[in-house]
Amino acid sequence: MTEQTTHHIRVGWLIDGSGGPIQKNQVITVESGRITAVSPEADTDPDAGRITDLSRCVVLPPLIDSHIHLCMSGSIDPELRKRQLEFGYEDLVPVMAEHLRHLFSHGVLAIRDGGDRLGSVLRYLRDEHDRSDNPVIVQSPGIAYHRKDRYGGLIAEAVAQQVSLLEAWQRRKEQPGLIKIVNSGLNSLTRYGHETKPQFSESEMRELVRAAKRSGASVMVHANGTVPVGTALRAGCDSIEHGFFMGRENLDRMADTGTFWVPTAYTMKAFAENADSYRTVIDRDVVAKTLENQLQQLAYARERGVRVAMGTDSGSIGVLHGESMVEEMKLYMKAGYSLSEAICCATEGAAQLLGLPDFGSIRVGKPARFLVTKGMPSQLPRKLSYLEAIFIDGRPSPLYRRDPDYTTLRKYDGVAFGGKVRY
Repeated sequence: MTEQTTHHIRVGWLIDGSGGPIQKNQVITVESGRITAVSPEADTDPDAGRITDLSRCVVLPPLIDSHIHLCMSGSIDPELRKRQLEFGYEDLVPVMAEHLRHLFSHGVLAIRDGGDRLGSVLRYLRDEHDRSDNPVIVQSPGIAYHRKDRYGGLIAEAVAQQVSLLEAWQRRKEQPGLIKIVNSGLNSLTRYGHETKPQFSESEMRELVRAAKRSGASVMVHANGTVPVGTALRAGCDSIEHGFFMGRENLDRMADTGTFWVPTAYTMKAFAENADSYRTVIDRDVVAKTLENQLQQLAYARERGVRVAMGTDSGSIGVLHGESMVEEMKLYMKAGYSLSEAICCATEGAAQLLGLPDFGSIRVGKPARFLVTKGMPSQLPRKLSYLEAIFIDGRPSPLYRRDPDYTTLRKYDGVAFGGKVRY
């Protein structure tokens, strides 16, 4: 007898990634690992194919973290943070592998790395990363670019004054499809609203951006403050990373041009929460005010329709890989985003930024790839830290192990999945 290929998944609440209303009592129909229909339960014939019952669960697309540092730990231990800056590639391999496990276990199935001083992430992707063991998609610029004697040495190659950005990029043997430019200093943690000058001129950046677009590459720019952000926007960059204190005029320009913003708001909350361990470099009151300003910018971005992609800057102090997505999402909601809109920034919006057409939403034609949380939407985003399952190609992934004794893996053995699964 021929095995049925049609598979119905009964869903209690569906958050499809579009930012629209949450849909109740839906059925996702899957054939050969792809979604062929999403329809109300009342319109579906329950006998036409096998059924998985998720009627007590919320289903949503896998998350995407649009700005992380895969090589860096979110530890708050000053000594460990100092030591990790001296690690060589061999030291970093297990670190990256562990961070990818954390990301997957929290439903983050695609990430955009922000660069590292050795280009270790690109090397890891080429030599070590087996997606059959961990299916997280990773994009990385390798080593970023900063102007010599300016901020950025932790993640970037120093570009001498007499060398242009374009020349620095053309000299590189390996040219990935993502370029990172550092165009300002760090956002100050002790001087509220302090801005630094741009590291590169508008014409120099525009020259690289044009060349990048001809080669199919995208350009992400670290920039804080009105002038560094404005310079990057006029040069035509694809995304602004961080964007603290960039102001409404720049947000208006982003809305008009469709440029993405990756706000990384949770870094400020984490700095405030861990200020006691870094009293000489973090002023709790300053970072609290800075966070409030960033949330005000987020509220205005929502009002103006700026394309926002969620990124956590995980690897910063207290910003842990994977679970920090929940904290970032909470801040978006504090700024006025609905749950569905915040999830859109972490799914469909981020997928558009990363150029991942098979990611971002649950709709007809897409791979049947989604997260399952037990309970109601009102329990999100907190419940994203306690996923019930991760479905890939219409089936629960055996790589996701919810409990230390692997009970989730046993729950989805071949016999159970062939019939009806109830939570």
